[in-house]
Amino acid sequence: MEHKKIKNKTIYANSNQKTYNRTKQIVLTGMFSAILIVLSQTSIPMPSGVPITLQTFAVALTGAVLGWKFGVASTLIYILLGMVGLPVFANFKYGLQALAGPTGGFIYGFLLMVILCGVGGEKKNLIQRLVYGIFGLIGCHGLGINHFAFVSDMSFWESALLVSIPYLIKDVILVIMALLIGDKIKKFMLRENGRF
Repeated sequence: MEHKKIKNKTIYANSNQKTYNRTKQIVLTGMFSAILIVLSQTSIPMPSGVPITLQTFAVALTGAVLGWKFGVASTLIYILLGMVGLPVFANFKYGLQALAGPTGGFIYGFLLMVILCGVGGEKKNLIQRLVYGIFGLIGCHGLGINHFAFVSDMSFWESALLVSIPYLIKDVILVIMALLIGDKIKKFMLRENGRF
């Protein structure tokens, strides 16, 4: 009888822990969507139409802390909020026209970037984490360049010189910073809660 009580208590405790972890993950997913929104508005307009922003930092940090699954969920929430009319994209842009416009490729490119930063964030080796993050950034820029070239009727390299290469060093630095900070945040959360 005593054994059964202990077993029931263990099952109850495990159930409570799972509920707590699930709630925490939902809260963090929403919180990082909010971080994406706020850092998207920290922008400097440029003649090319692609502003200098902290979006790449926010996306890389989201992947590094949440992992690729919840990172994708958080980034998707951000994109969907913009699509339904909330001014969450850079310079308070919103709607399908923002995705179809010159910067649209960078916006949906965030999904590829958050996946690779999330996968990289789970690696123990720092170099591996950084390599995944940089590849995520390159993939995002590649989609952004292709989309801009299509919309603007320009060649890939003309578009790259206009909307990618001038931003690349800044974005590489931001991604590295985000991955290093994300690693510290995850370690802190593990130390405080025992599990993320």
